[in-house]
Amino acid sequence: MLALQRGWQRITAFLSSRAVEASALLLARLALAGVFWRSGRAKIEEGSWFSISDATYYLFREEYTRVPLPPEFAAVAAAAAEHVLPVLLVIGLGVRLSALGLLGMTMVIQLFVYPEAWWPVHSLWAALALVLIARGGGALALDALFSRFAR
Repeated sequence: MLALQRGWQRITAFLSSRAVEASALLLARLALAGVFWRSGRAKIEEGSWFSISDATYYLFREEYTRVPLPPEFAAVAAAAAEHVLPVLLVIGLGVRLSALGLLGMTMVIQLFVYPEAWWPVHSLWAALALVLIARGGGALALDALFSRFAR
C-alpha cells in the first residue's frame, strides 16, 4: 500500500510540475487562438491579407442585427480582433488581456448572435479564456520571458 501511495505522489508531483502546466497553457492558447483565427480568416476575401469580404458586411448588416454596434464597425472590429488577439496568444504576449478580449467576443457572440450555442461551443471557449486569464500564458510564453528580464 505504501508503494502505491508513493507512486501516486510521484505521478501527482509530475502532473503538478511547471513543465506540464506550461504545456497545458500552451495548448489552451493554441486551441483558443485557432478557433478565432479561422473565424477571422473566414471574414477576409480569399487571396488578400485583410480585405473584409462583402459576405462579412452582409452578415453583420442582415444576420447579426442584435449586436449593439454599427454593422460596418462591428465587422471590421471583429475581423481585426480575430486576427490580432490569436497571434498574441500564440506568441504568448499579453496573454491575459488577449484572452479577456476573446472572452468578451465569446460573450457578445453568445448573447447577440448564437445564444443556443452556449453548452456545446461557447462554454468551452469561455473556459479556455478564463484559464488563460487566471493563469497567464505559462513558462512557454513571451510574457514569462519578459517577466524574467524585468526582474
